[in-house]
Formats: sequence, structure tokens, C-alpha cells
Amino acid sequence: MTTFQKVGRRLRIMAKVKRKKSTSWIVITAILAIFYIQLQDNVQDILPDLNLNNQQEALPVTDLHPAVLAQKNRLVAQTRELGIKIMITDGFRTHEEQDRLYQQGRTAVGQIVTHARGGESMHNYGLAIDFALRTDDGRVIWDLEHDGNRNGKSDWMEVVAIAKDLGFQWGGDWDHFPDYPHLQMDFGLTLRDLKRGERPPADAHETMEAMKYRHTRFSSDNIF
Repeated sequence: MTTFQKVGRRLRIMAKVKRKKSTSWIVITAILAIFYIQLQDNVQDILPDLNLNNQQEALPVTDLHPAVLAQKNRLVAQTRELGIKIMITDGFRTHEEQDRLYQQGRTAVGQIVTHARGGESMHNYGLAIDFALRTDDGRVIWDLEHDGNRNGKSDWMEVVAIAKDLGFQWGGDWDHFPDYPHLQMDFGLTLRDLKRGERPPADAHETMEAMKYRHTRFSSDNIF
């Protein structure tokens, strides 16, 4: 083989290699383009928390929501009519208070009573209360079997039944880490919604109407 033939062969080999590389880059570029288009179409589902256009300015919460406060007062009154005295042991809770409670049983003395950090509890948004029973001799108890009014029923569950009729959700129904003293009203809002700044209507009447609609919709869907 002459020198010119060798050079020609090398040039042909180099040309084939370049064509293969060019083809590979075209394929890679096409795949990346398709992935980018799909990512743009689904970015709101993949990264919902980064949807800054829908972010609302969070209103400060410093107390129980008016509707929750009103129903809490009705709960105290209606249980008293049955001869049951209850004590509201907690209501609105600041993020700092929630963090301190979270540390209990972890880095602080006591038993674990919550898995929620600051901002992860309905208490932090004025939408939850905790209750306990008060006995005739003034003791505060968390006894689910106590029958202080002597009607053959658990006082605790009688309180829960009234609370549910008033629109509260009971933490004792939770499968994971049941919270028996806990009552809340979320008005169809999730913690993610609340963190984004969404709030129930401030007007108690509007809020109760929304809650009635939510209850009717859930009942029709057999959700309980």
C-alpha cells in the first residue's frame, strides 16, 4: 500500500468517526429537548411549592379563628348541659411554642406529644383546640373511659360526638399517631395551603357555610 493510499484510508476512518460523533450529539440533543419540553409542561405538578405566582402574602395569626372560637364556646356549653365539664387546654399556638413542644421527649424532658414542628400544626393557624375533662373535685383528666355524669357512656366520646356535630374533626380518628384531645377545623385547607398564605374567610358566617358545604360534599362521597 502506497503512502497516499494509507493517508486516504486514515482520512476515511476519521470521517466515519466524526459522523458517528455528530450523530450521537444529535441524538443526545434531541433527548434533552424532549425532556425539557416535558419538564416545562409538568413543572407545576413536580414542584408545586415553587409556584411563586400563586404565593399569597401570609396574614398574621394571633388567636383562634372566629368560627373556631364560636364553636368552641358552643362545645363547652352543650357538654355542660349533659353534666360534663371540659377544659380547653390549648388553642392558638405560636411557631415558637410549637417548636418547644416538639422538643419534648426529644431534646427536652417529657414524653413525645407531637410530631409537628412550628408551622406544621393547625394550632399555629388558630384552627385547632385541645380539651380535657374536669371532675367534680376539680381534677383535670385525660381519661377516655371516665363516666362522670353516670349515664353509662364515656364522657370523652360524648364530647367528641358533640364536637363533630359542631364541625370539628377529631384527632382520635387519625390512623397515624392518634391525638385524642385534639379538635380542629381545616375548612378544606391543607397545611401546604396555610403555609402558602391561604386562610379561611374571616367572617364566621361565610366560614360556617363553607364548612357545611364541605361536610355535605364529603358525606355524598362516603368519605368519613
